[in-house]
Amino acid sequence: MVRLMWKPADVLSMTAEQKKTLEAWIRARTTPQKIVLRSQICVLAGEGKSNNAIADQLGTSRPTVLLWRKRFDKAGPSGLSEDASHGLSVQRLSAEKVNAIVEATLHTKPEDATHWSTRTMAKVQGVSHASVARIWDAHGLKPHRIEGFKLSKDKRFVDKLTDVVGVYLNPPHKALVLCVDEKSQVQALDRTQPGLPMKKGRCGTMTHDYKRNGTTCLFAALNVLDGTVIGTCYPRHRNEEFLKFLRKIDREAPQGLPLHLILDNYGTHNHPNVKKWLQKHPRFHLHFTPTSSSWLNLVERWFGEITRKRIRRGVFRSVPELIAAIEEFILVNNRNPKPFVWTKKVEDILEKISHCKAIIETLH
Repeated sequence: MVRLMWKPADVLSMTAEQKKTLEAWIRARTTPQKIVLRSQICVLAGEGKSNNAIADQLGTSRPTVLLWRKRFDKAGPSGLSEDASHGLSVQRLSAEKVNAIVEATLHTKPEDATHWSTRTMAKVQGVSHASVARIWDAHGLKPHRIEGFKLSKDKRFVDKLTDVVGVYLNPPHKALVLCVDEKSQVQALDRTQPGLPMKKGRCGTMTHDYKRNGTTCLFAALNVLDGTVIGTCYPRHRNEEFLKFLRKIDREAPQGLPLHLILDNYGTHNHPNVKKWLQKHPRFHLHFTPTSSSWLNLVERWFGEITRKRIRRGVFRSVPELIAAIEEFILVNNRNPKPFVWTKKVEDILEKISHCKAIIETLH
């Protein structure tokens, strides 16, 4: 058996300043791991360790150690921070081919799908899927993604928009602004099997199927000034429940202050019983968002938070268990509230909407 004998490696020459730089890169949490590995190789080589010993210690290969020793010897620390240039591709695509791929992506569809993938486009155009991916990235094309939208057809859209945004940007003097809405049909979902906890190298697991254990309706009023929330749950969201919630707001909001409520156009909010109650409580002032414009109500942003943080991945064996989780979230929120700040002006919103309408009309 012939054993290969490697020539002992020379100590990698480096200045004290260079070593200090490499050690700083190794310690920094924001340094990419590939740079950390290269720096560790060079530091150990500078201490006189053999290439095989370095490879064993760092769990890498001897050729890798040799490569980055050579790069450091030639260019210093800067030689470690950039990957080696591979030069121009021998299969570089012509401008005509790139333009053909872009045009096909924008104006055509495959026969058996609603959008192109890199591989279906590559097959049609006679190029690699990696080339298609690079072209799409360079031109900001993402056929696999789609964004939803809905333009309001409210005849009083501008008036309502101006009213609501005006309340956000110039709130009434010595008054509270509350964003109010209901999150209906919040489901108490239990999983059919217990999931596995998260561990190193594996995320937590949860079954895709579930058991429905009933629903509740979350009523919430977000204080625009400080981010606190008045909230409660009811089995349904009729005008009776809405009146109960208005009374709760009346009790818990500071007395003597006018209350300006931002609401949507749900029928419950305009019910005759509600209007009758509001006439007897003149400190309540209602501001309605345009139809199909829930994005104007900041409490929707808070609903997104509680859904993402507490409800979506929660396991609830009963409705009371779900309600307890919601109440706990509200309690924790109010201990350290963080308001959502509205910044868009009416003019900016109208300009964007006009731009969207012009694009839609042009395409159709």
